[in-house]
Amino acid sequence: MSSAWSLVVWSLVVLAVAGLAVAAALVGRLKRLRRNALPRPPLAIIKRRFHAQRERLEAKFVQLAAHSADAETRRWAGCSFADDVAYVRNRTTGEVSAFVAMTVATEALHRLPPGTTDLVGNLQAGTAVFRLDHDAWVTDGRAILNLSPNEAIHYYRDDLEIVGEELAQRQ
Repeated sequence: MSSAWSLVVWSLVVLAVAGLAVAAALVGRLKRLRRNALPRPPLAIIKRRFHAQRERLEAKFVQLAAHSADAETRRWAGCSFADDVAYVRNRTTGEVSAFVAMTVATEALHRLPPGTTDLVGNLQAGTAVFRLDHDAWVTDGRAILNLSPNEAIHYYRDDLEIVGEELAQRQ
């Protein structure tokens, strides 16, 4: 009888664990659905907020990205941002991001032997990523290197959709 009883107990434990796993998956799904269902401000307001915070965001981006760069061999010497902005939405999470083209200048931290060149170069293009977190724009210092905003959007086309673009006035 004890082996039958232990079989029942183990069966109940397995069922309980499976039930908890299913419940956790459902809770995660409901959170994603609720986050996607939250009303987003209109794109015009999103853009206005981005521009109101842009200078602070770019400074924070440089601070964070430079700190996370390969500090053993290269150092960020500067970073410039283009005026154009592409606004994208993550198809799964609904998160809105702003992609801005950037060029970062780096310098080697070690002397090169005479007659050799720095094959990496000192300028690198990429895309700075800024995220809309509720009503405020934030940055994690995340850069998509070697891809322009349009190339990054195309590369991640299964995950992202364009919701707006701003092109700077050319003279």
